[in-house]
Amino acid sequence: MSVDQSQTIYISITAPDRPGLISAITARLFDLGANLADTSFAVLGTGCEFTAVCTIASEISIDDISGDLGQLPELSEARIKVEPFDFEATQAANAQITHRIEITGGDRPGLVARLTEAFLDYDANVVRMNSVHVPGEEGRNKYVTRFAVYIPSARAATCLAAISNTAQQLDCTCTAIEI
Repeated sequence: MSVDQSQTIYISITAPDRPGLISAITARLFDLGANLADTSFAVLGTGCEFTAVCTIASEISIDDISGDLGQLPELSEARIKVEPFDFEATQAANAQITHRIEITGGDRPGLVARLTEAFLDYDANVVRMNSVHVPGEEGRNKYVTRFAVYIPSARAATCLAAISNTAQQLDCTCTAIEI
């Protein structure tokens, strides 16, 4: 498939979580001739979200792709969105993960806002983020927030120190590893 004969699309599917969803979706996209680029899947409560950027032949309409996916039994209760992807499909250099950071502690309103502000101060780019609520012992809930980030090497040590200090101010622990 040449560049002139293909289109880049974005697919977002939200559905009840169940085994086999990824397999069913990606098999159908393969059957349609789609080539997956950035793709992610996450469980969100009892639901899930599958997102993908892919290239597919221009003669296949967005409505046809959406309709075809909607015929899958696994997606009978899903919300399916297919639309043109108007950005470059290849990630920029600042999307290459250099560090993984995990913040753990009690519920701290504003935690994500404070941490992401600190990343911004050091020209760091959050590539992925996920946060989960983990029921704890004796009714003490624990929240775990994980960041996969790009931090310029010259600013990494000071950025990581700032993130750790911010976490400590909010009574959270912080662990970081360089990739």
